[in-house]
Amino acid sequence: MAVTKQQVRVHMLKRELGHTQITAAAKADFSERTGRRIEQGETSPSLPKPCHWRTRADPFEGVWEPELRVLLEANPGLQAIPLLEGLRDRYPGCYPDKLLRTLQRRVKHWRAVHGKEKEVMFRQVHPPGLLGLSDFTQLKGMAITLQGEVLSHWLYHFRLVYSGWSYVKVVLGGESFTALAEGLQRALQRLGGCPHEHRTDSLSAAFKNLTADEREDITQRYQALCEHYGMHPSRNNPGVAHENGGIESPHGHLKRRITQALMLRGSYDFASVVDYQA
Repeated sequence: MAVTKQQVRVHMLKRELGHTQITAAAKADFSERTGRRIEQGETSPSLPKPCHWRTRADPFEGVWEPELRVLLEANPGLQAIPLLEGLRDRYPGCYPDKLLRTLQRRVKHWRAVHGKEKEVMFRQVHPPGLLGLSDFTQLKGMAITLQGEVLSHWLYHFRLVYSGWSYVKVVLGGESFTALAEGLQRALQRLGGCPHEHRTDSLSAAFKNLTADEREDITQRYQALCEHYGMHPSRNNPGVAHENGGIESPHGHLKRRITQALMLRGSYDFASVVDYQA
């Protein structure tokens, strides 16, 4: 019985989804016996057998080791196009454009095996109620005014990672422990509960120009604040931006929403901070 690659894929998918061998074979439109043979590694005669050997001569055999590999080791960022152009200059008529894809695969394989090691990141999984994030951000490219006077301010942003629930507070001045504490408490009051863990970035602006004793005092006050609400306090590692991705990206969504609301309102001027906060 002739079996196509598509039928084999359907059969194996159904098996992964928990179907019996009989059901999976029937859904793929072949017999149970054929399904059993496929699962045992015996492919249909109509399917081409995979080969693990070169089916044609390597067009770069004479230049890969002595020339191309040496160039890549000296300059790992080199791409296949300039390498092929260099070969054509040195060996006129020997390396046509149709060899570009072959060379690109060779360069890609070399870079994967011998190139610069890539940073490995694991997808973060956030159960409900586990993590809340706090951070500060600014509206840029626009001027909020109070009765005609420009309002210099920041926005405190609290967000639950799992649900995306967020709270924003207008902060006069910049990042500080006071602004963090006030914003966090307002957010938890509005939320009506607390996450298991509360995380901030390094809050460099809050610690800038402080003595060691003052920084330690703020650290202890922050820990005491979290303990009061039954939350585990944590901080991102300095310079590791992706650890704060649960709120850095939503900053952009938040500011776009605020910008759109201001455009719809037709004015960037408010009577008071209370009106702007609302």
